[in-house]
Amino acid sequence: MKRKNDGPALPGEGDTDYARYMRTDVLLDLQRSPAEVIHRDELLFQVAHQSAELWLKLAAAELAGAAERIDAGEPAAAELLLTRATLAVRLITDQLDMLAHLRPADFQAMQPALGTGSGAESPGWRQTQAVTRRLGVAFGALLTARGLDPAALYAGEPSDPAHRLAEAMVEFDDRVSTWRVRHYKLAIRVGSHGVIGTAGSPSGWLAKLIDYRFFPELWQARAERALSGTVHS
Repeated sequence: MKRKNDGPALPGEGDTDYARYMRTDVLLDLQRSPAEVIHRDELLFQVAHQSAELWLKLAAAELAGAAERIDAGEPAAAELLLTRATLAVRLITDQLDMLAHLRPADFQAMQPALGTGSGAESPGWRQTQAVTRRLGVAFGALLTARGLDPAALYAGEPSDPAHRLAEAMVEFDDRVSTWRVRHYKLAIRVGSHGVIGTAGSPSGWLAKLIDYRFFPELWQARAERALSGTVHS
C-alpha cells in the first residue's frame, strides 16, 4: 500500500491525488488568461457562469435520477433527488450576488469578449429544462397508474409519498422562478437592458419567463384546495 508521502496513487496530471481526481489543472485553465482578458472582471464573469453550468449539470443528473425513481414506483426516493436539484438551483441563484458587483460600464467593456453569447444558450439549463419535463411526464404516469389526478392527490393525506413529491416539485418550480426574477433584476441593474418593460429588450424576454411553471396543474390543484379551506402546508 502506498503511503501518503510516496506521492499520488492515481494516474493522470497533477502533483497530488486531489489535483488528479478533481482535474484542477484543467479546471483552473478554463478561464481566459491575464494576457487574453480585455477587462479584469472577466474572471468574475466566467467563474460565476462556469460554476453555474456545473451546478446545472448536477441538477439535471438528479432530476433524471428522480424521473427514473418515479418510473420505478419509488416517489420517496425521487423526492430526495429532486431536493438536491432544488438546492443546486438555489446555489446558482445565490451566486448571482457576485455578478451584482459589476457596474454597467464594466459589463459593456467586456461585451467584445462575449461575442453574441447569451445565458439563453446555456447547455446546462437546456438539459435541466428537458429533464424537468421528463420528470413531469413520469409523475403524471404515476398518478394515472394510481387512478388519481392532481386534485385528488391534494385531497388526500399529505403524508402520502406522492403528495410529498408533488410538493417537492412545486418547491423546485418556485426556486426556478426565484432564479429567473433575480436574473431579470440583474439584467436591469448590470446589463444595461433598459428600464423595466422596455419592448424588445433582453430583460423583457426574461420578464415573460418569470411566471412560467413546469407543473401548472400542481399549482392549480394546490390553489383550489386552499380555496376549499383544507389545504395542507
